Amino acid sequence: MALHELDDVDFPAYSIGQAADLLGVRQAFLRSLDTAELVRPHRSSAGHRRYSRRQLELAHRARALFDQGHSLAATTRILELEDALAAARAEVDRLRSRLDACGEPAAPA
Repeated sequence: MALHELDDVDFPAYSIGQAADLLGVRQAFLRSLDTAELVRPHRSSAGHRRYSRRQLELAHRARALFDQGHSLAATTRILELEDALAAARAEVDRLRSRLDACGEPAAPA
């Protein structure tokens, strides 16, 4: 592993044990997210789960929703909708920037 790879949020740098320790959860919690296909860790050549920082952030968000009493299905849907909303907002911002660059006034939000 090259040192610069640790700067990549998608680099699978953490074992399941390290990930569980960082998140303060049991390994079984991370395995359940994998089974539900909510967080799909990379697999090493030996088949061991390896997590990236982006995946740890997603697991942390899922844990917060579980702590609020949401089911796994509800948590999955909430995270999907939050991500879709964030993508839509980013697209709106990108389109507004393009309009601004063309000298067109942006429509009010």
